Amino acid sequence: MGNCSISGETIRDFLTGRSVPDSDDEQIRQGIERLLVTNKGYLAEEIEVDRRFELDLDGRKWDGVAGLVVRIRDHPFMHISCHRGSIVTREHESLAASRLAYDVVVPYTVVTNGQEAELLDTHTGRVVAEGLEALPTRDQAIEMLPNLAFEPLAAKKREKNARIYLAYEVFDCLNFCRP
Repeated sequence: MGNCSISGETIRDFLTGRSVPDSDDEQIRQGIERLLVTNKGYLAEEIEVDRRFELDLDGRKWDGVAGLVVRIRDHPFMHISCHRGSIVTREHESLAASRLAYDVVVPYTVVTNGQEAELLDTHTGRVVAEGLEALPTRDQAIEMLPNLAFEPLAAKKREKNARIYLAYEVFDCLNFCRP
């Protein structure tokens, strides 16, 4: 997650049961995890926490993380980025992560601060719905699945999105992870 625990305290992750550093962003993520399982009907095992991916840019290897990824029938369906503050400021970084986390583009990206949410079409970057209530339920996701394209990102677009993603990640680390 974007910000580090200043206090050194930890909380138990709702989905994995693992101890994770407590932070504002983590509190938001825990609320979204509960919402997905309790209100939206997703199974805990359909939600991947901290999807790690590798970027190769300018001859260097970089690590990336997509916070939550909902997988339906073995397809990455929706990446959810949970951060405090303005959701609009996280759109580019979150879209880039959705385009890079797998060999195919994750069709939907959600940016949320726990109170507001935007559901974006990852291919176009356009907002298709707003509000936490707009997040698709599991049944809706299953219905939508046959109409979605799970295609790889072209090499030039992959490089561009890697640069966007890394620009935001470096900014986060400089602002939140310095001792």
